[in-house]
Amino acid sequence: MNQSSQVKPSDPFTFSRTGHTVKNRSVLAAMTNKQSHEDGLLSEQEIRWLSRRAEGGFGIITTAATNVSKDGKGWEGEFGLYDDRYIDRLIELTRSVHYNDCLIFAQLFHGGMRSPESLTGKVPISASKVPCKESSSGYTRKASDQKIKTIIEDFTLSADRCFRAGFDGIELHGAHGYLISQFLGKKTNLRNDSWGGDIKGRSKFLINILRSIKKSIPKSFIVGVRISPEIEELGITLDDSLDLAKILRDEGIDFLHISCWDSFKRANQYPDDPKTLTEWFTNTISDLPPVISTGGIWSSIDAKNVIDQGADLIGVARAGIPYPDWGKNIQKENYDPPRPPFTARQLSDADLGDVFIDYMRNWKGFVNNE
Repeated sequence: MNQSSQVKPSDPFTFSRTGHTVKNRSVLAAMTNKQSHEDGLLSEQEIRWLSRRAEGGFGIITTAATNVSKDGKGWEGEFGLYDDRYIDRLIELTRSVHYNDCLIFAQLFHGGMRSPESLTGKVPISASKVPCKESSSGYTRKASDQKIKTIIEDFTLSADRCFRAGFDGIELHGAHGYLISQFLGKKTNLRNDSWGGDIKGRSKFLINILRSIKKSIPKSFIVGVRISPEIEELGITLDDSLDLAKILRDEGIDFLHISCWDSFKRANQYPDDPKTLTEWFTNTISDLPPVISTGGIWSSIDAKNVIDQGADLIGVARAGIPYPDWGKNIQKENYDPPRPPFTARQLSDADLGDVFIDYMRNWKGFVNNE
């Protein structure tokens, strides 16, 4: 957690454990873009999309969520990490990003109940047997002890592939309703064994993934976690997320990424308290690891506001889509680029492929249907 109101978005940042230095505080957050190949191979279009943001001055580039298990695929056009044959193309990506003096993280995930049976050919798996729209039976499969251990190994092997491909680190995707967050949620984790119960039990899956990766990968490799502070439909509460942050701190993670959707809103659990979601973490927990906060950040004023909330790094998603130079321009004191909608031509000029542009049409008001 940063300690000074004098910190600026343009200031460099150093990860204390590994010594990696970031040239500024901007982080391109992971974004679904559906631009890769159906067999899981990273496409040239997706490499170009990420490399263009590295050229544009971002300090850290994060890939889209990439599945660690073949049956953990979440959507069409998602690149995979579950096979060594993907490494050569990943090396192309990391070299391109590093050429621009930029760090790169891969976001590792398993879709769990959000891995459609129509894509994987298997009934989706989750912490417990719960209703599931993506399953032909209407329910998930409850993960057995052996299946849990297999998925933990899948995460570990995928992290190793990232290391061998030249990534600076990984982000474990424990947010947005995917498998790790399904284990964290009271409504999706109904287990009465050691993988369930209180937050200590419900976080065991995530903690075992962390420990397995850290045991297998050199200490120079950055390992962080992204979480959603509140997900009502999964039963994830702010109180549990604060306790989880303390557990993760004690495990020695290199960063905690708080996925707020709106970095300026109050907590649903405590609507009368003026603290933002980020401030609930930075103001109430001591000795936090470095914090990335993401959600609704668009201008230099927004970025400085999030830094002043105690975040060390500024996560940006939607603003980085039309503005590949956002990381460079955020250093300007009054940078406030126009908001949506954008034309397809504008997005194409920002190195989005046709598939990505079509996907963004699902976000109401983002693409101008000229």
